[in-house]
Amino acid sequence: MSEPDLSFLDPAGRQPAPTGHAPGPPTPRATPPSTAAEGLVAELRAYQAELESQNKVLRYSQTVAESAYERFETLFASVPLALMVVDEHDMVVQANSMAHRSFQPTERDRPLTALMPFVRPQDAGRVREAFALAQDLGRSEVKEVVFSINADTPITGDLHIAHIEAPQSSGPPLSQFLCAVIDQGPLLAERQALQHSAITLQQRNEQIRASEKRLEAIINSALDAIICVDQHQRITVFNPTAAALFQCSASDALGSTLDRFLPDAAQALAFAQLTTQALLGEMTALTASGKELAVEVSVSFERHAEGETTTVFARDLTGRKKAEAHRSELEAQLRESHKMQAVGTMAGGIAHDFNNILGAILGNVELAKADCAAGSPVLESLMEIDKAGRRARDLVRQILTFSRNEPPQRSAVSLAEVVHDTERLLRVTLPPAIELHMQLQAGLPPVLADATQVEQALLNLCTNAVHAIQSQGTERGSIHVEAAAVQPDQRLSERLGLAPVDYVALTVRDSGPGMDAATLERIFEPFFTTKPVGQGTGLGLAVVHGVMRTHEGGVDVHSAPGQGSRFTLYFPVAHSAAQSTLDAQPTQAVQAAPASSAPSTPHATDTLGSAPRKKHHVMYVDDDQALVFLVQRLLRRRGYEVSGYTDPHEATAALRAAPQAFDLLVTDYNMPGFCGVDLVREARLIRPDLPVALASGYVTAEIEQAALAEGAQALIHKPNDVEELCATVQRLVGGDSHAAG
Repeated sequence: MSEPDLSFLDPAGRQPAPTGHAPGPPTPRATPPSTAAEGLVAELRAYQAELESQNKVLRYSQTVAESAYERFETLFASVPLALMVVDEHDMVVQANSMAHRSFQPTERDRPLTALMPFVRPQDAGRVREAFALAQDLGRSEVKEVVFSINADTPITGDLHIAHIEAPQSSGPPLSQFLCAVIDQGPLLAERQALQHSAITLQQRNEQIRASEKRLEAIINSALDAIICVDQHQRITVFNPTAAALFQCSASDALGSTLDRFLPDAAQALAFAQLTTQALLGEMTALTASGKELAVEVSVSFERHAEGETTTVFARDLTGRKKAEAHRSELEAQLRESHKMQAVGTMAGGIAHDFNNILGAILGNVELAKADCAAGSPVLESLMEIDKAGRRARDLVRQILTFSRNEPPQRSAVSLAEVVHDTERLLRVTLPPAIELHMQLQAGLPPVLADATQVEQALLNLCTNAVHAIQSQGTERGSIHVEAAAVQPDQRLSERLGLAPVDYVALTVRDSGPGMDAATLERIFEPFFTTKPVGQGTGLGLAVVHGVMRTHEGGVDVHSAPGQGSRFTLYFPVAHSAAQSTLDAQPTQAVQAAPASSAPSTPHATDTLGSAPRKKHHVMYVDDDQALVFLVQRLLRRRGYEVSGYTDPHEATAALRAAPQAFDLLVTDYNMPGFCGVDLVREARLIRPDLPVALASGYVTAEIEQAALAEGAQALIHKPNDVEELCATVQRLVGGDSHAAG
């Protein structure tokens, strides 16, 4: 330490004399008064110097403290955080401008004097716990505290708390808390945006997964075969329909080239550069085993970052082609049915007019035979004319059997008995070289049929079989007749128009030459025949077709050149309900008088030249003038008075003018613009007790019911025998109206 300056203590400026030797320990000697004063001055000077040094240090510390305080104040005021100093009573001792702007944005808002009033009630408990924790540990923090500035402005931030102690001039230091509020609003908005984006992305991913599942379900459940191939034409998708269509599992097909299944479609993929879709139309596909299939193909092209994907749609045309073939078959059957119906209508009309002509011919033959003497050469010619006329009459009846549409008088018939009855007739007429084989299933159920028409159909089929065998130049052959209970399948039922019931199938097979397709299409046409001229009428199979149509059955034909022919007739089984219905129907009460049923009156056994004792007046109405003239001559020879009319209106007028002048009315059923039933009705209104008879070329159930309802007492079949007509007239005019039948 430098020696202190004590000059102020020596006003005269006296200085001690220097010595030439080093200072050493003082020599003990008596200290003079001046020497004691100098020592005290030296100590005082040393203390002064020490005080000055401490003052310098103090001034420096004060300067540093003031500088640090200024920096703290500057930092406290300018830091971009809401900072405040809160005492232990929640009073805000100091707050920076950021805190004031945040907690009191306007003058109308609450001043920042305390912190807890700004804290949302839901967060107050967490904030108090944080202050207590900061006092114990020195610091703490609370996340996402909501400060309610006003009704519309909340602040969400993290509250950081640090415990400090402010020294006092006297007494213990004050406990305070430095609080920093870090506004998390932007971070929360960004976090919410990220969360919303994450939720949206998750929903989008779920939608994509759901879309993929729907697309997969659509592809797997599609009725078309769907195949996806990459840019190298290798299969990447192979749905179950494709696996079933091409008879190949998906695992085996994946990775294969497209031309394995669709050889022609692979070449069409060049269209990918021109369009996004293309319909390739019908193509030939191959199954895994090499079987060919007809398919309809369309393609769709898609370009993406990984390359190109082609989707091939293949639709199986097998079912469509079968349906089209079936439809064509049904259309052909419909055309054939319409043709047969038209031909039947035409044949019925021709037969009706031909009936009148035959009636006139046969009636005049009978009159001519009566006029001829016994042994006259003309009588032989008349007999031949009569024979030819009766053959023509049988032919007309066959035509009517084909053309009529009314149901026959069906009942429960044992088909086995009908076949055995027909067998006895066939064995008598069959050539010796043709064998007849019968094979009938045991216990056949009864069928709902007309026994006479069934026998006629069977005879026609067997007769055709005999002619077919004989036409091939050999006399030897065989005919097989079989019967069995069957239930036709759906396709056969649709093809033949059969109802879904049980049937008995009657089959006739022959060993003849068979028929080609062109002949098969026309075999049921009336008057079509392959026999030489004069050896067939062409009505045999047409009659069979008509019989099966009226029996609600069907005819199935199979034939090929060199393989013979097989005709199968399907007759519906007579069930108990149908049989009860048939039993409940009234029997035919009005029939044509048979030629063999001669009446017991003496007039019925008279010859053609004899006459009844009393002349009865008969009105005969028919649109055929020749037939009217014949009946007039015929009945006048029998002693009747006859008035003939070709116009039913004139006949009605004559009857109305003199109702009691007539004893009998005989009218034709079918006349141009008029029906015989209408004339019967008018006659019954004019004179209820007048006997009335209705004549028709064929008597149907409808005609019978209509005639009965209007009061007719007899039905006369045309062309009829002379004796039959005369017997009917005699019975009606003689008053025996109850014997009509």
